Amino acid sequence: MKFQTAVPAAEHDEFVGKNPLNHLLQSSTWAKVKDNWDSKIVGVRDNSGNLLASSLVLIKKLPLGFTMFYTPRGPIMDYENVELVTFFFDNLKKFAKKHRALFIKSDPAVIYRTSKFGQKEVAEITPESLEIINNIKASGGQHVGFNLTMSETIQPRFQSNEPLNEKMDLIYPKHAKRIMKDAVNRGVTGRRVGLDKVQAFSDVVSMTESRKGVALRNHDYFEQLMTLYGEDAYLHLAEVNLKEKYAALQAQFVQLEKDIAATPENQKKRFNRLNDQKKSTEKYLKEFADYDTTSDKATVIAGILSIKFGDTMEMLYAGMNDDFKKFYPQYLLYPKAFDDAFASGAHWANMGGVEGDLADGLSKFKSNFNPDIQELIGEFNFPVNKLFYGLSNYAYKFRKKMR
Repeated sequence: MKFQTAVPAAEHDEFVGKNPLNHLLQSSTWAKVKDNWDSKIVGVRDNSGNLLASSLVLIKKLPLGFTMFYTPRGPIMDYENVELVTFFFDNLKKFAKKHRALFIKSDPAVIYRTSKFGQKEVAEITPESLEIINNIKASGGQHVGFNLTMSETIQPRFQSNEPLNEKMDLIYPKHAKRIMKDAVNRGVTGRRVGLDKVQAFSDVVSMTESRKGVALRNHDYFEQLMTLYGEDAYLHLAEVNLKEKYAALQAQFVQLEKDIAATPENQKKRFNRLNDQKKSTEKYLKEFADYDTTSDKATVIAGILSIKFGDTMEMLYAGMNDDFKKFYPQYLLYPKAFDDAFASGAHWANMGGVEGDLADGLSKFKSNFNPDIQELIGEFNFPVNKLFYGLSNYAYKFRKKMR
């Protein structure tokens, strides 16, 4: 085996994209997204020159000329091959030492166990994951642990990953389907849009930031993502034309009153059905009365920005105008994104991280789409500068806690 410190980007992407552990954060383009870090692509080849392992390495500059190495959701290799794992990390540590790295952080996308939201029995741990953890430890990695809280790790250890197929509506719970239908009845539509709609998306993300007291990203960052990933970048917006829908509801209400008046007394079932429809339409009309229904333009009320890499669509950022929470736009938008992801050849749509106890609001929302809750093996630290590693790791954890 031979260690290489300059694997060509195209070769790396092809290798990663075909691997079961493929992840967007290991795409060569991600280095351009993280342009405040330096980067390298390193790998291991066999005697014939074939790649056996490859990894994007992000290099963070630290004070006093030191650095930190990070292999986001990598490296990509056969972790059950202990010789390969040891060879890779031994050489990566030597390479990191030349860059004055204090330590290397790694968090491969190896699944520890999988369950469904609300599953009562504890999911079985995959046997290979235990072997992989031991192999990484044997190569010098220090397991950070089975963290339950997202704030404790660089990337979430728990993620909600939606398995995609051509009949997605069959896997959604009944209550979720009712809400999706309700969104349609309120006039919500979802569609994929281009770069010209980035500002509209950025606006709804800003509303989410204000509501939740979190800092996400801005217009320039979203535009950068879409520009760098091109056709593999998917921006979906949920919209409602308030003027058109309000007029349609008014016309519907008038027609229902006419139909009720024209219904003979002996047709009780029809009479009751029409009255139920009238009450429902009247409820919608009262909701629309709180909005400006004079504009001809559709109002953007929610959005999702996703990137496809390999067989997975990573749903990175989402936002919603909370004034329209009764319109349930996300319940229409997520299925639309799933369908487009499957049509593009994706087998999974990763809705992102959740807390390990699954008790937070975000987890409960994502459960409406019946995803797999995947628990990963977690992070590993590889000390490079043993003299300063302990202090630097303490400083890293303290800074993360403060943030």
